[in-house]
Amino acid sequence: MEFIFNPDLAPYFQLTLATLLGMLLGIERLLIGKTAGPRTYALVSMGSCLLTVISLTAANYYPVLSKADPVSIVASVITGIGFIGAGLIIFKGSKLSGLTTAAGIWVAAAIGIVVGFSHYLLALFATFLTLFVFTLMWNFENKIKKMVDKQPHHHNHEE
Repeated sequence: MEFIFNPDLAPYFQLTLATLLGMLLGIERLLIGKTAGPRTYALVSMGSCLLTVISLTAANYYPVLSKADPVSIVASVITGIGFIGAGLIIFKGSKLSGLTTAAGIWVAAAIGIVVGFSHYLLALFATFLTLFVFTLMWNFENKIKKMVDKQPHHHNHEE
């Protein structure tokens, strides 16, 4: 979908949209007390969008450059975000912490990439689904955990 008003302004719209969608995800994380909040999510989404937009621009304007491949830029972004995510995952004793935040950062990057490829409705829908997972699925997961915790624990020694 081409930017309706002025194609020269499309990248600015894309960066703004990616930033706002990332912020939405980060606001939810902030509200439940997670360390990665709106600024982190906004920067990850906007940065991913920026790299996608510039890689598409390079591929369009400099087709003779063999390294101007938007797909490899996207793959590099996702790999880089994996390093950020790995830094967020920690063990506190025997409890794993930060996995959902790391996954959320990864999704925020993907949303930025999708906006960079001008798939705005897909980015909006992915943001909605991510918020659904962060909120409603969190409540559902906690209810299941409480039900499991109330069950008498039977140890099966035949395993």
